[in-house]
Amino acid sequence: MTATMVLGEGDAAATGCPVHAGNRGDERKAVPPAAGETGAARVVVDFAEARRVLRSGEATRQAGFGFELVQRFMPKANRPVLFEDGPAHQKQRSAIARFFAPKVVKTRYRALIEDRADELIAEFRKNGRARLDAISFELAVAVAAEIVGLTSSDRRGLSRRLERFLSIRLDRKAGRMRTLFSVVRSQAFLLAFHFRDVRPAVRERRTTPREDVISHLLSEGYAPREILMECVTYGAAGMATTREFIVMAAWHLLEEPGLRIRFLTADEAGRIAILEEILRLEPVVGTIWRRTTAPLDGAEATPAGTLIAVDVRAANTGAAAGACPHAIDPDRKPADDRASGAMLSFGDGVHRCPGASVALLESAVFLDRLLRVPGLRLTRPPGVSFNDLVASYELRDAVIECERD
Repeated sequence: MTATMVLGEGDAAATGCPVHAGNRGDERKAVPPAAGETGAARVVVDFAEARRVLRSGEATRQAGFGFELVQRFMPKANRPVLFEDGPAHQKQRSAIARFFAPKVVKTRYRALIEDRADELIAEFRKNGRARLDAISFELAVAVAAEIVGLTSSDRRGLSRRLERFLSIRLDRKAGRMRTLFSVVRSQAFLLAFHFRDVRPAVRERRTTPREDVISHLLSEGYAPREILMECVTYGAAGMATTREFIVMAAWHLLEEPGLRIRFLTADEAGRIAILEEILRLEPVVGTIWRRTTAPLDGAEATPAGTLIAVDVRAANTGAAAGACPHAIDPDRKPADDRASGAMLSFGDGVHRCPGASVALLESAVFLDRLLRVPGLRLTRPPGVSFNDLVASYELRDAVIECERD
């Protein structure tokens, strides 16, 4: 674990950093081990250099998220899009782009996001108490399931089965029996997800195709096993990461009154800008891995076969972010004019997260409704842990309460 300087109000004022009303300046809530502690051959912390690596095309390939296991146990044909590179990846990304385009998200999925958010908020107000990570996951699963096509089974059951499968951790340092037990449990949960959720969706779409990912995969000749792994990828990369971000953003907004007021008085574009700024400082995935397939020139010559760790947190809070990079500033103007609001938090290049617009819209819609609930309060902040496989933080057991209807 590395130490991170945290600014309080006095410190922020002394350095000339902006302190918005109620915004204490101690914004970073999840401080995992730095990428430099992973033993990677090369760690990239500079924003411009990181972008160059991520946009290097076929000179690098995916190396994170368990890529080595997928490479070993899955045939090269029809691997999940997250693990493909080169022409195969480009073909798949182009084919699925129509499901994630910002205009499509706003027109096709906005009503679903709003309806599901309203249902979850109504249930919360009825009970007066809820686990923030649980209701956030319910929302993320409902939206992603519609896009993927996992709509032929019970929605609550789908959330439960995905949660069980995604919660399994394989500890390499654990004993042989404990590791075997974890593997067996993981496979049992995966089979439950396959038979209860994926197979019914595939069966239905063979006869009645829809405008979703599973229907597309069937049209491309994907086998059931390949479709299952694609659905698992969307579960981990889409549903789980969106949950973490919603909880993180809510944590900031609930504990920083000035930021909360600004969020509630902004239009949707303004709310999304605030969320991007929180995500810049608190990227869910903190390290992006690549391995070079050819020599890579740049600030440092990199031979083929080198493992590269792009430290997203460092790149997002370096000189490219502009003044006071460790403070949340909704008016931030990055020093590097090529940087988006979230900088590298959604990745970059050919593997940039295709669901970025979905995650931001559903977070903005849900949090806008949540923060308007009468008597809303955070009675227990989330516990913070870290998932080594995807280099992400996990926020669990945050409790929110409100006045009961």
